[in-house]
Amino acid sequence: MDSHGAGYPKEAPFGVDMAMEEEYAAQSKLLQDFVSICNIERAWTFKSENGKGSMGMFSVSQPNLLANKRKKFIISAHISKERTEAPTFQWSPFPVEMTGVSTIVPSPSGSKLLVVRNADNECPTQFEIWSHCQLENEFQIAQSVHGSVYTDGWFEGISWNSEENLIAYVAEVPAPPKPTFNSNGYKKGGSNEKDCSSWKGQGEFEEEWGETYAGKRQPGIFVINLESGEVRTLGGISKSLSVGQVVWAPEIEGIHQYLVFVGWSADKRKLGIKYCYNRPCALYSGRSPFHCEANEVESKNNVAEDFPLCNLTPSISSACHPRFSPDGKYLLFLSCKSSVDSGAHSATNSLHRIHWLIDGKLNSSETLYDVIPIIMNSEEGSFPGLYCLSLLKNPWLSDGRTMVLTSIWGSIEVILTVDVLSGNVSRVSPVKSNSSWSILALDRDNILAVTSSPVDVPQINYGLLIENSIGGDSWRWWDISSPIFKCSEKVKKSLSTLQFNIMKIPVKDVSDCRTKGATKPYEAIFVSSEATNPLIVILHGGPHSVSLASFTKSSAFLSSLGFNLLIVNYRGSLGFGEEALQSLLGRIGSQDVNDVIAAIDHLIHSGLTNPSKIAVLGGSHGGFLTTHLIGQAPDRFAAAAARNPVCNLALMTGTTDIPDWCYVESCGPSWKENYTEAPSAEHLSLFHSKSPISHISKVKTPTLFLLGAQDLRVPVSNGLQYARALKERGVDCKIIVFPSDVHSIDKPQSDFESFLNIGVWFKKYCT
Repeated sequence: MDSHGAGYPKEAPFGVDMAMEEEYAAQSKLLQDFVSICNIERAWTFKSENGKGSMGMFSVSQPNLLANKRKKFIISAHISKERTEAPTFQWSPFPVEMTGVSTIVPSPSGSKLLVVRNADNECPTQFEIWSHCQLENEFQIAQSVHGSVYTDGWFEGISWNSEENLIAYVAEVPAPPKPTFNSNGYKKGGSNEKDCSSWKGQGEFEEEWGETYAGKRQPGIFVINLESGEVRTLGGISKSLSVGQVVWAPEIEGIHQYLVFVGWSADKRKLGIKYCYNRPCALYSGRSPFHCEANEVESKNNVAEDFPLCNLTPSISSACHPRFSPDGKYLLFLSCKSSVDSGAHSATNSLHRIHWLIDGKLNSSETLYDVIPIIMNSEEGSFPGLYCLSLLKNPWLSDGRTMVLTSIWGSIEVILTVDVLSGNVSRVSPVKSNSSWSILALDRDNILAVTSSPVDVPQINYGLLIENSIGGDSWRWWDISSPIFKCSEKVKKSLSTLQFNIMKIPVKDVSDCRTKGATKPYEAIFVSSEATNPLIVILHGGPHSVSLASFTKSSAFLSSLGFNLLIVNYRGSLGFGEEALQSLLGRIGSQDVNDVIAAIDHLIHSGLTNPSKIAVLGGSHGGFLTTHLIGQAPDRFAAAAARNPVCNLALMTGTTDIPDWCYVESCGPSWKENYTEAPSAEHLSLFHSKSPISHISKVKTPTLFLLGAQDLRVPVSNGLQYARALKERGVDCKIIVFPSDVHSIDKPQSDFESFLNIGVWFKKYCT
């Protein structure tokens, strides 16, 4: 029988609503335009060879949807400047793609460049040393020496010594031997070689650091000698200590070379560390395994026994990101003490200093000085406290005492200078700017920065320090034309119709507040074009995080579809003082929910939105709020979308990599007294009462769920249970599970499909 023309009727692709197929097609074209905008990952500046001006080097990334990866490339510029004239950037005509490159690190002089290539399999890690014009050396480091170099932004630490002949870095320690079996059973002594007649067992389970660290081995510190290619391990580190962020101490004549690094202890269990700054850590120092004396390299044997590690910060519960002052007298470091002590996964930071090598000796009882203490509550408009999660490798101005850094200030990022001796803090990014500013690099005493807003694509800025004085009025800023952030005419046109402002939202019931800081107004970012547009309420995760007044592709895309945005920084967010942040502990599901509802009401009463056309969107704790809101206020939302939402704390506590989070946020200050790996019936009842699933019988809002199957933070079972329960009750739902994604759902294809479906879902139900 002729089968030509026969077959099943044409159907829409699975998961695509035929009635919305044209909308899918139109939105996907616009979303691609937004996705293609590049990001600057890092930047460096160097002295020009002719001594005139300087050179800027920018590490840039761009999503490649077809390959489902991010392309990385380098683009350079020659920077010319005069004291009173605008600097000029002469950009290289083309970028250079860094295929297969894990990270790059210039040497202190700028004359050499380290290129690290981590292998995806059991192949060696590759180090390349480049000079200005050629490859100087190449080293292949076998898996038996160490695994992949850490480039995660947290344990990560790669540091050149001042002579540029040694590099210290953090990498995975070699894999421990596993039991070997063959036809005769267990093979004594095992085998490290591939053998067709035997196989490897699994051995004992090893704890990992949770989300994004699955399969990663313990971090260790290694030093490579660039003259011989020899790699040595820094010894004396116990198995219970995970190490990272290594830096070389300043070289002092007649004194051994030291390495300073951060150590995180975990005796019983490693709780998730990604986004969690409440893990205790300290600064340690140890002698370089290549340390020299009288110009002779000492034997690497017994170094750990003869010169044990020294804990430099035993008096404080958190110390990270060590930086030495230019004169080598002081060791500066950030502290997340408030997070560790309270249990909040992120909180207000502090900055400290200690003296380095008193009389040539390490001293673990050295006095610790507060440079920037924890700010509990500040006056309106004044410095709210330090919210800085990283530092430049060289954050110093030429006076040797002024550090430049980026910090959160309310709903924006700002650039600050800090006098590390007096503790004076100055805001050097423009005070009247509502955009977010972030430092990229220092160019001697000038600042290379990037600024953006919810309605402006990123812009490179150059800050010139004038009159050799430090203060808010002594910096002059220029916009720098750049090829990096080019976007389509469609994107430009869409953004040109938008405006934004940062609203102050009064606390609804101040009588219920435990501290003065909790009574102060919080903020919401309102992005709009016309008041008649439907509204999307966007809620950040954490909960101790913040949505910044900066450019994000996904939010700009949703704005360009004709939605207004209300981005709420409810109490508990970073950037508003420690009292406001701590006020949320023990009150999730009520205080944060009420803050969001009050922000929506503020907008409605101001005549800025149509109350019948409101959608809500959030991920993680933002998804927790999203699913709470559609249960507690079931008549207020036309549609909802939740990315890896926390829906059931009672289920989450036994499956997440951060069970302590469930106790901290549910129990508040008494969490330590209650915390256990085996929650009681009373605990589970409390968790259920705090969870969105306790309100599920009232939900009627059509809801889209976007879930990462590899999520260790909020395992996929949490969202699936809630979504299935909604379907059971006849609520319109759609579930998309991304098989290879973790909590952030940030693989390029997954991110694209996620926000395309959000845009189409909201168009379907809100317009």
